[in-house]
Amino acid sequence: MQPGYPIPDPLPWAKLAGPLAAAEDSLARLDERLAKSPIRAGFVARTHFTDATACLWLDGELVHLEDLVLHDAGMDIRAPTHELTRAHIVLRTRRRIAAEKPDWALSATGLAGLRGRGGPGDRDEGRGGDETSDRKKEREEDSGEDDEGLVEAEREARFGVIETDPRLAAAVAAVDAANARAERTLAGSRPRPERNPLVYDPDWDEDARLDAWRAVVDRSRGLPPTLAAAIATEAWATIAPLQHRPWLGRLLAAALLRGRGKTRGHLPCLHEGLKSIPRERRQAPPRDAAARLAVKLEAITAAADAGRKDHDRWLMTKNLLARKLAGRRATSKLPALLDYVLTRPIVSAGMIAAELGITPRAAQNLVAELGLREATGRGRYRAWGIL
Repeated sequence: MQPGYPIPDPLPWAKLAGPLAAAEDSLARLDERLAKSPIRAGFVARTHFTDATACLWLDGELVHLEDLVLHDAGMDIRAPTHELTRAHIVLRTRRRIAAEKPDWALSATGLAGLRGRGGPGDRDEGRGGDETSDRKKEREEDSGEDDEGLVEAEREARFGVIETDPRLAAAVAAVDAANARAERTLAGSRPRPERNPLVYDPDWDEDARLDAWRAVVDRSRGLPPTLAAAIATEAWATIAPLQHRPWLGRLLAAALLRGRGKTRGHLPCLHEGLKSIPRERRQAPPRDAAARLAVKLEAITAAADAGRKDHDRWLMTKNLLARKLAGRRATSKLPALLDYVLTRPIVSAGMIAAELGITPRAAQNLVAELGLREATGRGRYRAWGIL
């Protein structure tokens, strides 16, 4: 029998009304502020990093924000740890959810892609990124071309135009076309590799568990968005659809808020919010459903409140630094540096040089002119940022 999650019936509104109202209000205020904010894109990009590190913190692993930023830029100063690699997976997953349509993550296609069942493009997202729909369409159209035409083009590329007996040429073309069709058939029907039983429980039916979780999400459609997100988070923790991605449930709950139209300008940072809740309250007994749902609602409120404070602080700092751009020549790199530093928690000289197409020495000179704060306290491998 597969585990499930019974939604409390009736819901304990006396305990949930206050946290629910606060979560709905705080989240709406943050999203409204971001709707017309000049730094919305930078805010979203920065919060992807902070929420990814908070995700590992909730699992008891410490990942430094500086290491994650440098690892994402491919400029590690030390060998990446297993925890850093996991944090980068969370970071990429957040970016992918935020880049797609609001209802994509909770769709069958989205869930298949996020769990690595959406084909080669999804399984290789860490190496080559996501394949665009235009590229997929072109690949499908190319695979449907006439086999004999493909073979003839290949023969001409290898041997040049061959003048031979027409019957022999037709026979060779037919054999080559049959080989090409067989190779494509085998490539399309190649079975997925079996999972190692030492790593994956063979009795863990992920498909059935995922269907049970989606059923809970469907039953919560009539509830307020924040309460539905809290229920989705709790249901994921109870059902545990995926063996090695317990954090994905919180990202899907954030995607649910975006899909329900509660947040249109950002993807909520539920990990950041939960990080601010004391551990004793986060680990309330499973039988106390009201307390656990209230904690999730309070985490949404905390994340939204912290997001508003961060946004206002970064916007004020941007306006102060923008005064230093007055009177600069049109070819100055300072405006581009200011825009770039708003999209990362910290930046190094190498990152600035790669982004702006300048030398590391010139990047340090720009940092000094702009007056960015040094964030590491080191003499070497320094980094700066708007804190």
